[in-house]
Amino acid sequence: MTATRQLTRFQQLDLACRVLNDEAAAIQRMSEQLNSDFCDAADAMLNCRGAVIVTGMGKAGLIGRKITATLASTGTRSHFLHPAEALHGDLGEIANEDVVVILSHSGETEEILRLLPSLQSNLMIAITASKNNTLATTADITLSIGTINEAGNLQLAPSTSTTTMLALGDALALVVSECRGFQATDFAKLHPAGSLGRKLAIVDDIMRPLSQCRVANQLETVRQVLISRSTTGRRTGAILLTDDAQHLVGIFTDSDLSRLFESQRDDALDRPIKDVMSTSPQMARSGESMSSAVERLVNRKISELPVVDSNHSPVGMIDITDVVAFLPNDCAKQDGDSTHIMVGDSQKTNFKAQSA
Repeated sequence: MTATRQLTRFQQLDLACRVLNDEAAAIQRMSEQLNSDFCDAADAMLNCRGAVIVTGMGKAGLIGRKITATLASTGTRSHFLHPAEALHGDLGEIANEDVVVILSHSGETEEILRLLPSLQSNLMIAITASKNNTLATTADITLSIGTINEAGNLQLAPSTSTTTMLALGDALALVVSECRGFQATDFAKLHPAGSLGRKLAIVDDIMRPLSQCRVANQLETVRQVLISRSTTGRRTGAILLTDDAQHLVGIFTDSDLSRLFESQRDDALDRPIKDVMSTSPQMARSGESMSSAVERLVNRKISELPVVDSNHSPVGMIDITDVVAFLPNDCAKQDGDSTHIMVGDSQKTNFKAQSA
């Protein structure tokens, strides 16, 4: 290796821009050359009765793994098969009803060519530079990425070629997903964790179930309700109040109780709780997105949000201490092990996030 070449910051940025522009231009050219072969490939994946198997060697194989992951996360059953491992026993992972997508820039990769005779019973889709190589002429459907000049001064390292393969794989996966009618709710089922899972979660996934909530009839007295409606585990700061038909008609919170004592209305403790409850409370519907529910908590400056079913009967409760991860950045912040939540002009502070 030769001595390190010193580049000025301007030269570094100039080279970086040229790399990005070269790769973007290659994708643009490829998009202008798409034809019915792409539709044939998408239809083959859509109608596949087995799984979409993706294979490739070296850098193309790494791109193949990403395409596999994108297919799987958008509703198409898929897994990656390393061509060298396939030749040493892993061919057993392929069934006749599987569609095999094969990535090779040259179309002449040794391990790929040795694999082809074993795939004759499968529908093969090739992603390669041209239609004039061994892989292209063997495959049932060939998607050409076109003549590629790799990026950089040496134009040797797979860069533009792998970028175009990746973009074409994304296009296939997302077109097939759209054809399947894949929805955000389907996406959420496949992404239950992390920021995507939080973004797509529904209230039913996060709410405290009715068994962990305090529920009472509106005709009971405040004192009766407070004495008889204790709960184990996580305590909510609100009591859900229903009529005789079990429809939600109101809510009574710790704040409501505090106001009774502050105004010295002790006599209200022995009156029906409906006289002092908050009527027409804000609520969420079963199946509603958590993002929508959290937005309502923040905008309405409330800490509890009942969840009701289609009959307007309570099925659970969203408590603000349970949804720290869903709050906008300007409404919640982490400070060590403690969490500070701002709701309107009030502030709940210094509770442990893990205890919620």
